[in-house]
Amino acid sequence: MSSSTGTIALEGLDPRGKQPSRINPYWVLVLPLVLFLLVLYLYPIGQVLWISFSDPDVGLQNYERLVTNRGILKMLGNTFRICFITTGISLVLGYLIAYAMAHVTDRHRIWILMFVLVPFWVSVLARAFSWVVLLHDNGIINRALLDWGVISEPIHLVRNELGVLIGMVHYMIPYAVLPLYANLRGIDPRLVSAARGLGAGPFESFWRVYLPLSLPGIAGAGLLVFILTLGFFVTPSILGGGKTLMIAEYVSVQILQTVRWGVGSMLAMVLLVLVFLVFAVMSRIVDLRTMFGAK
Repeated sequence: MSSSTGTIALEGLDPRGKQPSRINPYWVLVLPLVLFLLVLYLYPIGQVLWISFSDPDVGLQNYERLVTNRGILKMLGNTFRICFITTGISLVLGYLIAYAMAHVTDRHRIWILMFVLVPFWVSVLARAFSWVVLLHDNGIINRALLDWGVISEPIHLVRNELGVLIGMVHYMIPYAVLPLYANLRGIDPRLVSAARGLGAGPFESFWRVYLPLSLPGIAGAGLLVFILTLGFFVTPSILGGGKTLMIAEYVSVQILQTVRWGVGSMLAMVLLVLVFLVFAVMSRIVDLRTMFGAK
């Protein structure tokens, strides 16, 4: 009896004495979603990639425009400059708000969070047109400054790069605040108290203890804001008035107006590659999980 039992037990082992590999049953649930993503995401991207090499003729002529076309080079320069400025301003303002949220009472924290999230729930189109009303030459801000005698003629605050920056920073502040707040909440306040007890002043305690501990949150918020601003379309279109072109609007013009599908597809692929490159570089520098408050 014992020998037959041992034989049965050994039948489930391979010749090397290891348990046979089994497919995880959870893959049965995940596999349909993976196939769904492959069909509806990777296939269209492959089509766009092919068009970028084949329209109007098969070759690299569309990608050569990245170094030969002054209009494209200027547009890319505008895009990167606006994205960097927007990211920097959003991080500064977001850090101040997140720092306040991490150090106030629960009641005040709820109010601050509400003021941060309420604009977050408003349509980007509604927000852009609201800024046009506020920043127009005959808008509320210019009229108030004229009535107070601060200026003698209206300041051009819209249909230029300044208007685009104002609208984009306003839109991106919640995306900067939330990762920063998640990171700051995980910093032990006793560390700052210990630094103060060792003779460090308030600024030195913040600069040498608190700020370094919050660098993963700053990196995470900066990564999120920069990637999102790269693909901005509605806000630059409305607040820029066609005078401040960014890559997403330029792609739209190439495909819908000038019908140059090859150039538009090439720029779309460039935007996608840039996003992956930013992720790859940041993953080499810091752990992406800790950037968003993970333990």
